[in-house]
Amino acid sequence: MTEKEYSRLVQEMSPKSPIVKDCFHAFWIGGVICTIGQVFVNWYTNMGLDQQMAGTAASMTLVALSALLTGLSLYDNIAKHAGAGTLVPITGFANAIAAPAIEFKTEGFILGVGAKMFTISGPVIVYGVSASVVYGLIYWLWLTIF
Repeated sequence: MTEKEYSRLVQEMSPKSPIVKDCFHAFWIGGVICTIGQVFVNWYTNMGLDQQMAGTAASMTLVALSALLTGLSLYDNIAKHAGAGTLVPITGFANAIAAPAIEFKTEGFILGVGAKMFTISGPVIVYGVSASVVYGLIYWLWLTIF
């Protein structure tokens, strides 16, 4: 069997993806997550926080809820239907940190949870911190020179 024949066979045998339905679910579930975030922002603002602090508190709340739902094995069920709708908001990042930690909890807190917690999100955190340091140095040099 040639590579071309194999590719054709795989394409014929693979189930067709309902892309319109998948996009619709990702859109509305992602929108619900963002609406919940806005409800938290409004609630924290009504509690007396300024807009920036309310946004920070809402983000922290969404991260905590996402980690809790991941720990209860509910976030994966939502993600099965929503796809990228649950991955794009900040809740997806919290899920990316919590899921490996939950998966390897049987190996103990140090070698399981501690070591595996940042397997997916670790490179993102390292890149973000490194990029911010480089940006800060460039900004400092710019202010110093000019």
